[in-house]
Amino acid sequence: MFSPRPTPCSGRWQSSRVTGRKSLAGTPTGLLFSPRRTSLAARSTPTRVQSYSTSEALHFDVQTFGSSLPVKVMEALTMADADDQISVKVDESGWAWMVCGERLIIWKICQTAVAKLSVCKGLQLPTSEFVYYADLISISSPSPLETSISVMAVSPEGTARFWPSLAHEGNYAETVVDMGENLCNFVVAVRGGSFIVSSYKGQLMRLWADPSGKPLQRALQQGQGVLSGIGRRVSSLFGMLAPLTNNNLHSVLWVGETGCLYTLTSYGLSKWEVNEVTEHQVLSWDSSRALTESVADAIWGSESNYEEIKEGVNVTYMDMQDGLVVLAAAWHPSDSPCLAYFCLVTLLDNGNNISEELSVEVTKYNPPFQSEDALQAMRLLLPLASSPAAFLYNEELVFACSTGTGSGGLPEEKIPFNTPGDRLRGGGCCANLPVFFSQNSGLVAVVARESASMLPETMEDSLCFSLAGAGPEATAMETPTRMEPVAQEDKTKLLKAAFLQFCRNDLVGAQNMTDELFPPEGEGDWEVGGELDLVVTRINLDLVDDYPASDPRWAESVPDESAGFPLTSLIILHQLEDKMKAHSCFMDFLLQVGLLDRLGQTTVRSSPMATRLLLCEHAEKLQAAMTLKNHHAKHGELVNRAILIALRKSNATVSTSLTAADVFFREVSQISSVFECLLEEEDRTLKENPVDSVKWAEVVISVNTIIKDMLQAAGQYRDTKASLYRASESTTAEPEYIPWTASSGLGGVRTVIARQHEVILRDVYPHADSEMRNGLNEQLTALLDVLLGGYVAQLTSLRLGRPGQQDHYNTLEMEYTQGRSELLAPLLELGQYQWVAALAEKYCDFDILVQMCEQTDNQNRLQHYMAKFADQNFADFLFRWYMEKGKRGKLLSQPIAQHQQLASFLQSHEHLSWLHHIHVHDFSSAHKTLYGQANMETRYFVKKKTLLALSKLTALASDMPEAVMKTHVDAVYL
Repeated sequence: MFSPRPTPCSGRWQSSRVTGRKSLAGTPTGLLFSPRRTSLAARSTPTRVQSYSTSEALHFDVQTFGSSLPVKVMEALTMADADDQISVKVDESGWAWMVCGERLIIWKICQTAVAKLSVCKGLQLPTSEFVYYADLISISSPSPLETSISVMAVSPEGTARFWPSLAHEGNYAETVVDMGENLCNFVVAVRGGSFIVSSYKGQLMRLWADPSGKPLQRALQQGQGVLSGIGRRVSSLFGMLAPLTNNNLHSVLWVGETGCLYTLTSYGLSKWEVNEVTEHQVLSWDSSRALTESVADAIWGSESNYEEIKEGVNVTYMDMQDGLVVLAAAWHPSDSPCLAYFCLVTLLDNGNNISEELSVEVTKYNPPFQSEDALQAMRLLLPLASSPAAFLYNEELVFACSTGTGSGGLPEEKIPFNTPGDRLRGGGCCANLPVFFSQNSGLVAVVARESASMLPETMEDSLCFSLAGAGPEATAMETPTRMEPVAQEDKTKLLKAAFLQFCRNDLVGAQNMTDELFPPEGEGDWEVGGELDLVVTRINLDLVDDYPASDPRWAESVPDESAGFPLTSLIILHQLEDKMKAHSCFMDFLLQVGLLDRLGQTTVRSSPMATRLLLCEHAEKLQAAMTLKNHHAKHGELVNRAILIALRKSNATVSTSLTAADVFFREVSQISSVFECLLEEEDRTLKENPVDSVKWAEVVISVNTIIKDMLQAAGQYRDTKASLYRASESTTAEPEYIPWTASSGLGGVRTVIARQHEVILRDVYPHADSEMRNGLNEQLTALLDVLLGGYVAQLTSLRLGRPGQQDHYNTLEMEYTQGRSELLAPLLELGQYQWVAALAEKYCDFDILVQMCEQTDNQNRLQHYMAKFADQNFADFLFRWYMEKGKRGKLLSQPIAQHQQLASFLQSHEHLSWLHHIHVHDFSSAHKTLYGQANMETRYFVKKKTLLALSKLTALASDMPEAVMKTHVDAVYL
């Protein structure tokens, strides 16, 4: 009766709530560099896996992914009957597992074409009357670099079997998940080594193991009210469509970066915040009405009788992936023919509610509607949450499409897997690629033939151009044989070429080329900290210091033999952002091809440094440069003058087509040179302007703000991205780490902060009003925090680093302790206790803390510090301080809570300990101490006589038995 509009497949629908939609961009053409593709037809692995023809796919290649399948997997495929249910899941961590009957096989995917020894284990699943599938199994690993994982498998009926370590497949424990009469459908690993188990009806249980390995469980508490989080415009949809009769759970999504768990049911979306031990529901949104109307409007909205049509529209959900992209299908039973329209709906999570803005993308995959159960077989993959590329798949096909959000995308095309005996048994995302398990071909990846690179487009084109000059070897993506020596310069270009392959999603080609250039351990003459470190450092430095050669203003300034990564953005900030994106891609490349863990050390500022940390330093300076560029707009005159000073010192020339800022911001690795130049400009301004002028005060505040914000931006990047640059467990002791934010000497950050400290307190503070002083104190505290934090990082690296550095550690610790006190003492003298306390507590300057408490006569704070720093012996420090300062009255008048510690301290100070004994009425101990002191006194008779007299008095006052007391008293001869 009803027919959809003629062109719903265009998919370009946008509700009134959707903003910022862009059309699909075409794939890049005419590149000078083309990656080598290896189709499945060329596969030569002697296994049961057959070749697969991709002749029906116009825009995509289906490539083998990884090496040959493990023997256990091949055996399971060979022995499986035609009716056996086989289910496979590929995890982004690089692990895959296959369920065949009640047997689970889990293996580590080896991402090279050369077969190597790979971890593969076979596990027995609990007995079940129902069919197992891969969603009922999950793994947990401490980090992507770990090889030790735990496994949780749950039968449909709820019998959970937990293996604490895959290395010991015979060691497992069982429990029964309490789901009532409902069957389980998903197991998802979350934080704290725990797992979430769900049922078809939406029940959620959290499972974890106690220290003995015994599985424990508890139910996730549901939020109050299904209408929580609904927006006003969405809630107005209630009553328009009939409610669904069944509330089934369709998907469970864990987003590890944010620690959020999402569930998608027939009625709506729920969200939990999950940490290592607890979880709580923060959102429950009835999405069914809003999504149903939005999807119906996208497909049939242009029909004249739409109001009548939408009453009969059916919508079902199949899956949900990162980015809150929901896979849905819609059909109208009265359509002729009745088609199923597959749609991708993108939701926006605003924290405690779902935004009213949503996007619906109707794909071109519209098969005839058979049944709702048939639709449920379709699944969704999103290789990169930041990319619009999407892949739908079931047993028979993969359909490439786009989410419709953002720019770019993939050409929509169906890739069939319907050759005789073939079917897709599952899939997942790995190495930013959609990976599927084909019955005939094993693990395969679907890659766009002219796939958009992860790099910015202009960088991609310029990189290809620069590599064209590297010779035919690089252009054709062929590397010399291992017997042929390769110059370091050529290796740099060839590794750049491998990097480009990786950015084009050709991980296999990139891995092969990388293995040829730098053979894995045991396969070549490779040394840690050698040529690999130099090549990697050179490439990353080329990225951050790149000449924007494609920018026509730079045409005369780019070196003739530059083999860099040119950018064309006319806006400096965008150029810096592109460089940061390229650096992130490069780090991902090093991790995926296995080079990151093999990096050793390189020389930086005349000292050795771990290469990983140098790569982090480059990114930190990019972050600092972007911060400086933002201040360029706010403090243009000041920053421009500093830039001119920096360029004059480096003898850099500025062509007529460029600005000084263009030249300065190009060389990001030297961005810290601006600090000293800012201080020079500050010094000039202070000298040339009167104290009471506005400019005199503003320049100090501005310089502080710029330096502080740059250093804090760098430090924040270092802290938040620490896991990316950390050493692997197998790394030997590393050299001393001196962050660039802790560099000393001329122009070093420590020197700059120390100079600014002096300028602020000596020249500016005395003339500032109270409001300005508060601002200066806050800025100075932040600068000192950076300086002292650099010392701590350096000392920590020495403590955990190579042996034999104790003398250097002691010297540096003394320098740190002395400098810390010298920096904080002036603030203490000025009475800035709030800021002094913040720094002294963070960096454990006990001397400053005690002085502050004494100046303010704050005994309660002293007691607080004794408790807070008990493990660092603050009490002993306080007692010694009282001794050195001659404050014996305060030493001996400690509260009862400190008596035991004081008694222990006074054991080595017997000339005072007897006073403490008397104070606490321990006269027996006082008698013994005094008697011992008297016997040791041989010089002064009067003193000896006094001690004996006191000893006798304390004996008389003691609670010793009378006979014992008499003996002690008679022993005292005055």
